[in-house]
Parts: sequence; structure tokens; C-alpha cells
Amino acid sequence: MSTGSMEQLYQQVILDHARAPHGKGLVDAAHVAAESHQVNPTCGDEVTLRVELDTDGPVPRVREISWEGQGCSISQASISVLHDLVTGVELTEADSLGATFRALMGSRGAGLDDDAEDSLGDATAFTGVAKYPARIKCALLGWAALQDALIKTGATTPQEDA
Repeated sequence: MSTGSMEQLYQQVILDHARAPHGKGLVDAAHVAAESHQVNPTCGDEVTLRVELDTDGPVPRVREISWEGQGCSISQASISVLHDLVTGVELTEADSLGATFRALMGSRGAGLDDDAEDSLGDATAFTGVAKYPARIKCALLGWAALQDALIKTGATTPQEDA
């Protein structure tokens, strides 16, 4: 695929998630392990994200992510993609996906190696966003809320990016 058609495909993925966001609508707080409210003061984007854990198995997993927020299509689509990526995964994988997405945003649009990008699925659509420093915080808003909420559950510890 040419670079132009890939960028169009990526734009379409972002628009689709912004129009019909996955996981939007907060679940009853009685079932929630932790909640995080994050605001991007630069542009006014904000999100409240709730994490429900499944601790029945040998390792804790993300049972459900629910959220409510407002802001630009990039922030809202990024949270929708995050929902799809981390629902059902082990907490260590959720941490790893967050670190990989932060690395993608630090790539200045160059992207990551194929394995890293494969792990991100639709989140690779945000590669072009990394070219625009003012928009990176928009894309990272939900991921910051996820990281904060997972730390608040007590089931994970703060991760230092490599």
C-alpha cells in the first residue's frame, strides 16, 4: 500500500472509532476496581475511565474498561481503541501495550518495528498523530487514565518506560 492510502486508512480508523466509540458509558461503580479522571489542559479533552478486574484466574486480567469523556476525535478514538486492545488481557500485557503506544507516540511518525505495531492493532492508526506534538497528548489521554487506574487497583505498579 502506498503511504497516502495507508494514511487514508488510518484516518478512517480514527474517524470510525470517534463516531462509534467502543466502551463508552461508565459501568456501575460497584463493580469497578479503580477509576481515573484525566484532563488535557492544553485543549480541554477529558476522560473518566473505570477498570474492572478479573482476579479469579492465576493472574489478574482486565475484565472491562468503561469510560465517559469529551474532546477531539483523536482523544476519543484513542480511548475506544484502548478499550478494544486491553479488555480481557492480563495486567502485564495491558502495561506493555501502554508502553508500546507511548513509544509509538514518541516515534515522531516513524512508527515502530512490525512486531510492536502488530501488537497495537488499530492503535497503529495513530502513527501519523506522533508528527504533531500538540496532538500527542490527545492520543495519550486515555492511556494515562488506564495506567493511573491500574496503579490504583494495587494489582500493578508504576512502569518506567525504557
